[in-house]
Amino acid sequence: MKKTPAEKWQVAVMNYKKQCQNILKLSGNVRYAGVINAYGRTLTGIIKPNVKPLLKSEEVKNEFFIVSTLISLRQNNEIGKLDYVLLKHSKVNILILHKNNVTFYVSINHKEKNSEQLVSKIKKII
Repeated sequence: MKKTPAEKWQVAVMNYKKQCQNILKLSGNVRYAGVINAYGRTLTGIIKPNVKPLLKSEEVKNEFFIVSTLISLRQNNEIGKLDYVLLKHSKVNILILHKNNVTFYVSINHKEKNSEQLVSKIKKII
């Protein structure tokens, strides 16, 4: 029996959730891992237990919209395919990776010393 589009969607979201769980396990410095669509809507997202969110709900919506816009503008670019974006803030670093029409958004404590290794490990998960 063929799966309906709704069933396929549920399977995809569950896979994204598992990937986010695996990303959180990579380092004690990973605060949040989530997946957003091309419109900035959250498909799934997991905050590490006992971590206080830095952004309010409305700020998160705006952040994800900005990220989705950035990714969509970078899709067909003459300078080549976008590998990843690392935004360094004073409190956290934000890692943005795009794959298969979704964007992985990962918040990492600025204390993380091996950012390149962490990026490499996350790429293997997604």
